[in-house]
Amino acid sequence: MIRDIRRFSPMPILVLSARTMEMDKIDALDAGADDYVAKPFSTPELLARVRAALRRNARRGDQLPLLRLGEVTVDLTKRSAQGPGGVLHLTPLEFRVLDALARNAGMIVTQAQLIRAAWGPDRLGDTRGLRSYIKMLRQKLEPDPTQPRYLITETGVGYRLMVDNDESYSIKAAITDESG
Repeated sequence: MIRDIRRFSPMPILVLSARTMEMDKIDALDAGADDYVAKPFSTPELLARVRAALRRNARRGDQLPLLRLGEVTVDLTKRSAQGPGGVLHLTPLEFRVLDALARNAGMIVTQAQLIRAAWGPDRLGDTRGLRSYIKMLRQKLEPDPTQPRYLITETGVGYRLMVDNDESYSIKAAITDESG
């Protein structure tokens, strides 16, 4: 189950188990779990481990302020986008959808996760609205919106954002340059 979750989400995974064998712990951690807590455990310890996993996940999500999508550069921190023809206007909702995808770059983000991130929990069934915003983002960001290279549909599940990470302009290099 952990491996299946890791295919589409970086969410923190904390395993609570009655199994105390070392190999069970190793298997769970190697599969992608962030932590393993064996019974018996105290509530304060469990809560501390949950807080630690959430902190690590939040830091991980803040590591992509700049995206390179071909000739388009998106700065998620400044909420700006630049294409070969100049500034690209993205709406606040488009930025929220793109931000949710960027925080999970390369991984599948479910439709429900995107809707929750962009509109909140009250609109979870609004997949039509989400498809409209993905279409608008493709029009603005993709070199050929009919053949998407960056905003990939994962049929029946959600979407995946693929970013360019070449030597000339990688996200990590951009972060390093900005921070000194």
